[in-house]
Amino acid sequence: MKLAVISCIHGNYEALNAVLSDIDDRKADQIYCLGDLVGYGPYPNAVVELIRSLDIPTCQGCWDEDIVEGLNSCECSYPSQLAEHRGRLAHEWTNKVIHPEVREYLATLPMTLRLDNLCFVHGSPNSQHEYLLPSMDGFAALERVLSANAEVLFCGHTHVPYVRTLEDGTLTVRVFLAPGKEGSQTQFKTPVKQIVNAGSVGEPRHGRPNATYVLYDTDTARVELREVPYDYQRTCAAIVERGLPAIFAWRLARGMEFAERADDPNHVCQR
Repeated sequence: MKLAVISCIHGNYEALNAVLSDIDDRKADQIYCLGDLVGYGPYPNAVVELIRSLDIPTCQGCWDEDIVEGLNSCECSYPSQLAEHRGRLAHEWTNKVIHPEVREYLATLPMTLRLDNLCFVHGSPNSQHEYLLPSMDGFAALERVLSANAEVLFCGHTHVPYVRTLEDGTLTVRVFLAPGKEGSQTQFKTPVKQIVNAGSVGEPRHGRPNATYVLYDTDTARVELREVPYDYQRTCAAIVERGLPAIFAWRLARGMEFAERADDPNHVCQR
């Protein structure tokens, strides 16, 4: 069976349509969505309505959660006060325009989805807000996959697609008792595990404006990272027309993570 995995649409209806067309061309049997349907982009209601109309199984993303619960998480990764201020403006705008039935739908989304030995999450099995970066410590990365009781863990949230294979390894667990008492030691081997990041449909951050998603063949375990061009300039124009920060359009056109990277050591998150 051929699966398509999409993530981080962020109210970008143009990009979603282009990706769905590409998925249809490749004759995928099933689509899974890893959340963040809303936020940053100009068409949050249209995106959710399209996902619902196609009955696509979907996880709850961090933006989906925040629109339901309010800005309740203190795990944000904004690198500066300017970036955090823009994020707050995007939240307030999205919160104002979202339809009641859309908010209700976002509240029903699960944190995880499963298909046999595959697990689908937005950030990680622990939280929608945790980033599974490709540079993550190998043991920590393996722990995330094992905690999901899966062989392949699909995630998004970083907006940068990647495939990480965690080779066969031996894990050792030692239990230390009081001085003079003998402890215990257990070893177990783990088969090959994978983390597959689908990147972002609506706000890519891999250095190009093209939308990204993943195709996965359950029979062969083949992973294909797809990159789809679309008319991003239409989305950029809509961002400006709707009164969202214009720098979102500038960033979208360049596939950039942040407009600036101050990494201000004095920055205290206000969320």
